Amino acid sequence: MHRDLMSLDASGILRIGGTGVQSQNYTRVFTHGGHTPSIYPSIHPSIMTDDLFADDPTQARIFHLSSHAVLLKGFAVAEAPALLQDIHDIASQAPWRHMLTPGGKSMSVANTNCGDLGWTSDSSGYRYRPTDPITANPWPRIPERWLALAADAKQAAGFAAGPDPDACLLNRYAPGARLTLHQDRDERDFGVPIVSLSLGLPALFLWGGDARSDPYRSVPLKHGDVLVWGGPDRLRFHGVKPVADGLHSTIGSYRFNVTMRKAG
Repeated sequence: MHRDLMSLDASGILRIGGTGVQSQNYTRVFTHGGHTPSIYPSIHPSIMTDDLFADDPTQARIFHLSSHAVLLKGFAVAEAPALLQDIHDIASQAPWRHMLTPGGKSMSVANTNCGDLGWTSDSSGYRYRPTDPITANPWPRIPERWLALAADAKQAAGFAAGPDPDACLLNRYAPGARLTLHQDRDERDFGVPIVSLSLGLPALFLWGGDARSDPYRSVPLKHGDVLVWGGPDRLRFHGVKPVADGLHSTIGSYRFNVTMRKAG
């Protein structure tokens, strides 16, 4: 599987929740498992927010949230069934859990990990560790298809090829679960972009600034969307608004988020 960017043309402004998000007018080609490439026309700047919730892979687009943050709409839709099976397999080895914050509160989002390092939280703080504190076993390996997806997404978003992720955090959102504004700064290496995949129920992703108090944008994410951010945007504050009640046609009443990064 390989994905390529083709010609770039003039850029427009996409309005999301009353704020501007940079969108590029371009033609993009996907090839999925040897299928004939599909060509996607450019987005018109006047597109409405609801259109971003379309679950149609023929509506795949690239949007620039900021200089080094890119939303790839529908990028992983075709691979979703295999990705979901991978999630099930990982959770059978490293079960879902609701971690405690350093302040002692239970997170509304359920988590697990795969990779050489897994992100954990408890009364001692946030940190990465090579073994699962529940099972005492090493975390499951990151599936090869996920590493390929991360590499393709970074390329499509305009980032240079770099080392593979060594840490992958899996989040499971039930309706009402949320993620408050935060920075991803527990890693040793900030030079490698973060790749974040959404599956299942839609959500509103909060894209903030360099300080928690900075204004933020609410960006719709849906099944198969992939976010990539790095460079000067690597430490921006971000989060997820409470997930609304709903029922996805193949996943049910959950949203899954898979976030791959270089931690060690």
